Amino acid sequence: MLDLLLSAALILTAAPVTAAALYLAALALLSRRPAPVVHPVTAHRFDLVVPAHDEEEGIVATVASLLALDWPAGQRRVLVVADNCTDATAERARQAGAVVLVRHDPDRRGKGYALALAFERVLADGVADAAVVVDADTLVSPDLLRGLAARLGAGAQAVQACYGVRNPGASWRTRLMAIAFALVHDLRSQGRERLGLSAGLRGNGMCFSTRLLREVPHSAFSIVEDLEYGLRLGQAGHRVHFAGDVSVQGDMPAGAGAGASQRQRWEAGRRAMARAHGWPMLRRGLAARAPVLVDLALDLLVPPLARLGALALAGSAAAAALVALRPALLWSAWTWWLSLPALLVYLARGWQLSGTGLAGLTALAHAPAYLAWKVLLSRRPSPGSTWVRTQREEKRP
Repeated sequence: MLDLLLSAALILTAAPVTAAALYLAALALLSRRPAPVVHPVTAHRFDLVVPAHDEEEGIVATVASLLALDWPAGQRRVLVVADNCTDATAERARQAGAVVLVRHDPDRRGKGYALALAFERVLADGVADAAVVVDADTLVSPDLLRGLAARLGAGAQAVQACYGVRNPGASWRTRLMAIAFALVHDLRSQGRERLGLSAGLRGNGMCFSTRLLREVPHSAFSIVEDLEYGLRLGQAGHRVHFAGDVSVQGDMPAGAGAGASQRQRWEAGRRAMARAHGWPMLRRGLAARAPVLVDLALDLLVPPLARLGALALAGSAAAAALVALRPALLWSAWTWWLSLPALLVYLARGWQLSGTGLAGLTALAHAPAYLAWKVLLSRRPSPGSTWVRTQREEKRP
């Protein structure tokens, strides 16, 4: 009787962890690159929206990257929102060739408010067919608009480009972030795209048709405004398509201090979204037999890799200890042990997609310290939702 009770406990406690690990492993197996997309020349007109807060050091390079896109100059406009800036962001962006909107509202600070103002201008002008969001610390692939236009031409209303790390060689930390970005922004998005689900919004490299912006106004003002708006699109019946063949790349902080508060706010915001929308959306999706909603809920409910990996290791170790004492529990212990190879498949595929090579494998040796740092951050009180520019160690020309 005791063995039966212990077996039931092992299975029940392992079920959510192993299910999450298998979900990630399945997406890894589905993340194979499709055939190259043909990028036809189309008549799409784009507004390239750059929300910026105190970005005078890098805004010129970003605007130059956007103006150099392989797309007719008359069919694209760069629109920079200088949001509550205390530096020369607006002047430098204007000198670089962008149209600049200056926004001062100390009581309503954040990227979501900057995007709302920009989209209001895009719709009021009525020139563009779609708006593309690019962060102010970003360089883009020259064919970005061709890749997005191909999806729009095929009927997509929302598209996400692949968002990667521009400076993976800066430190072991940025190499780990490159792998993390490959896992979440590339692997998961590609797997979900192959299943016809929503790839999710990543904040940088997002594209929305003006028709969609009118139908589902962008009124997402949390610290995770991209996640919030992506959920709203799913609830309105729209999925985000993934354009993995084109990319945007942003600078990441090389040290632990820079960006710590930003990371803390993001993770706190994601936890809040999961609490508010995860289970209700899952129930709604199952009741309506809506795969997009079910998947969006699962993506919210799956814990971060650091926490999931820690749970899998701890549970597997406890199961091994129980089996050593009571060998009859061997069959039920596999429910825990299955989670580890599943997570390994997921991590290995992310490393492969990151392109970090041997240096990336070496950086993974620092993963325990990095995970401990993230756990400590998650235990600190949230610093709030104010838009604070992430400090970067490297200056660009």
